[in-house]
Amino acid sequence: MNGGEIIAKVLQKQGVKFLFTLCGGHVSPIFVSAQKLGIRVIDTRHEVNSVFAADAVSRLTGIPGVAVVTAGPGLTNTITAVKNAALAQSPLILLGGGAATILKGRGSLQDIDQLSIMKAVCKYSTTISKVKEIVPTIEKAFAIAQEGVPGPVYVECPIDTLYGEELVRSWYGAKSKEEPPKNFQERIVQWYINNHAKNLFAGKESVDFNAPAIKVTYPKHSASQIDKAISRIKAASKPVMLIGSGAMMNPQKANALAEAVSKLGIPVYLSGMGRGLLGKENDLQMRHHRKDCIKESDLIILAGVPNDFRLDYGNHIGGRKFISINRSKEDLTKNKTPTLAIHADPQDFLIALSEKYQGNYSSWLESLRARDAKREANINEQANAEVNRGINPIKLFRNLEPELDENTILIADGGDFVATSAYTLRPRKPLSWLDPGVFGTLGVGAGFALGAKLVFPEKDVWIIYGDGSAGYSLMEYDTFVRHNLPVISVIGNDACWSQIARDQVEFLQSDCAMNLALSDYQNIGKAFGAEGVRVENLDQFNAAVVEAKTLSRKGTPYIINAIIGKTDFRKGSISM
Repeated sequence: MNGGEIIAKVLQKQGVKFLFTLCGGHVSPIFVSAQKLGIRVIDTRHEVNSVFAADAVSRLTGIPGVAVVTAGPGLTNTITAVKNAALAQSPLILLGGGAATILKGRGSLQDIDQLSIMKAVCKYSTTISKVKEIVPTIEKAFAIAQEGVPGPVYVECPIDTLYGEELVRSWYGAKSKEEPPKNFQERIVQWYINNHAKNLFAGKESVDFNAPAIKVTYPKHSASQIDKAISRIKAASKPVMLIGSGAMMNPQKANALAEAVSKLGIPVYLSGMGRGLLGKENDLQMRHHRKDCIKESDLIILAGVPNDFRLDYGNHIGGRKFISINRSKEDLTKNKTPTLAIHADPQDFLIALSEKYQGNYSSWLESLRARDAKREANINEQANAEVNRGINPIKLFRNLEPELDENTILIADGGDFVATSAYTLRPRKPLSWLDPGVFGTLGVGAGFALGAKLVFPEKDVWIIYGDGSAGYSLMEYDTFVRHNLPVISVIGNDACWSQIARDQVEFLQSDCAMNLALSDYQNIGKAFGAEGVRVENLDQFNAAVVEAKTLSRKGTPYIINAIIGKTDFRKGSISM
């Protein structure tokens, strides 16, 4: 059994069903062996998308997604996706190829100091130096990725730890006893080579796949913390709860969390992986004026939400009382000390809290819902406004919203267009919205869609693309077609990096580097065997949505290239 076969068997034991890769000779034994064991191998057109896909699998299943990339540039191409996963607190395993252990630092192909690079973006990074170390190293990687605050783990897999001993020895140039060295110098070299190979493969036959699984741990709440929280909530007449990705770290408990939030009866704002938690319609969920709501509240509960730029570094809360529940000690008290700090899993905490407390805040909810309704009416007015060309993007989403089925997953990849969708589209269920997270990364679309469609093949998976962000990953339509993953994309095409242009033009009086073209992006999909259409009015868009759903359910990926006009819907949205 070679090292690649050993890794594949460990992945199988860990419950891995999908392996994302872009081929490379350094790592071929891993994905070839994985396929033989029944793990579905998906080869992407860029390494970064293999990691984005693994990230999506992690978020949707709770089992760390796995990507395998080759050494050097294959690994460095993943940096953005790895750091995005780290900041999103998403567990994943990145297996990277490496130069042969015997050639480290000697100018081997693609040999760089990979560990130093990856330590800067990963929760944990390590290398395999002997074949017998593979099993414990990979199992430790899975445990670390999931424990405490989840995050990405990198394992370097040198090429000579993955291939068979006989082949590796031939690469080394190790001579057999039948070929004695010609001189003393050659004798020393051969001794060194043979000794290195002996150590590299020593104990490989005694590899143990049946060792007890490493227990994954994370901080737990106490009964007294539940009681203290209840005391604070009972004293409040206008509490509000903010639930973010940090409260969604165990997807298997998503429905239980939704039930708990409904029992608590507290008005709630959802963000990140929390979007869709309460379904399309729920009286407790507020969608607008979060800042105003916080300022009117007498108790704020942050569940997996830090006081970062999204809450103006705690200035939205100001001097108000607030409870913070977070797995991360850093995020728990970031920029502001909570009235009650609970270092625990927010999901577990809220479920336990709902078993001991159920509230009723009808008058408070009524006032919030009335304000939300006014905002919805205002959005409808803006949706009906004339635009300079094409389709009003707000109206586009107003038309798309009723066409989305209950079994729909939305992937957000873009700036202005995507942010507009966040105000207008309503995720149907828990785990039905994927966005990059706090890093604000462009380019997540195709990779996230790959992972989502594999985990939930029965669901419609829609990528909401800006025309700028689409440029990062439209090549993956080749991957969608080859692997029969019928994803649908809607590209908001205004020939501009609009989110940046809006402020740049106003502040700097320049559109330098802002302008794109009204390109026929749908033809990129057609080049690979997908289908698509360019639409310039609502009638064309409505027809395209029907065709996209019909063809995708028959196995054909689809691109709607929607020409949109300019609006001031998100004027003044720059973040710092």
